[in-house]
Formats: sequence, structure tokens, C-alpha cells
Amino acid sequence: QVQLVESGGGLVQPGGSLRLSCAASGSIFSLYVMGWYRQAPGKQRELVATINKVGSTNYADSVKGRFTISKDNAKNTVYLQMNSLKPEDTAVYYCLYSGYSIAKFDYWGQGTQVTVSS
Repeated sequence: QVQLVESGGGLVQPGGSLRLSCAASGSIFSLYVMGWYRQAPGKQRELVATINKVGSTNYADSVKGRFTISKDNAKNTVYLQMNSLKPEDTAVYYCLYSGYSIAKFDYWGQGTQVTVSS
């Protein structure tokens, strides 16, 4: 089992910045991908960004150039730096840890609210 603890959400004005953190603990896999998804009211959960163990990243087109995903392997922590935030970025942000062994195992964080509003 992998436990995820998220932090860093909140209320910010348009154009502002926030940084989300997600710390993983428990049975850490040797191969894994960590990432952030978000879900706005009335919408499906969508990919924001992912990063694998060697640091390869993937971003949704809507956040490219504004958001940066990074990780600290020693702390098993992934970060999402969000700059130039827009009202449409408002959502609950979820951390995902996907571990790979004989199969793929997904673990989700509890979610953290990000609200972009003036």
C-alpha cells in the first residue's frame, strides 16, 4: 500500500501562483509515475501533469508553460508549481501514484481544493 498526503491548495487571485505537494509513503515501487489530476464541478477528472522516476514529464495542453511538475526522490514527493493561474484552473486537484510491478497499481490522494477568483 502507498499513502499519499497532499498539501498546498487554497484561494488565489487570477495571475497568482500556488505550489502543491504530494508526499508518498509506504510500499514504494521501484518503477512508478506520479502526477496530478483535477476535477472541476460537473466535469470529468482530467490529467494535469505527470512525472516518472527518471524525470520525464507530460503536461496537459491547457497548463503548458504555466505549470511545472517536479519531484524529490529522496522525499518521495512530487510538486506542482502553478503560475499565471486562471479561473478555469479552479478544481479539486488529486495526486496519483502509479506503481508498476507484475501489474499497475494506482493510489489516489484525498484531493486539495484550488480556487482562482478575484
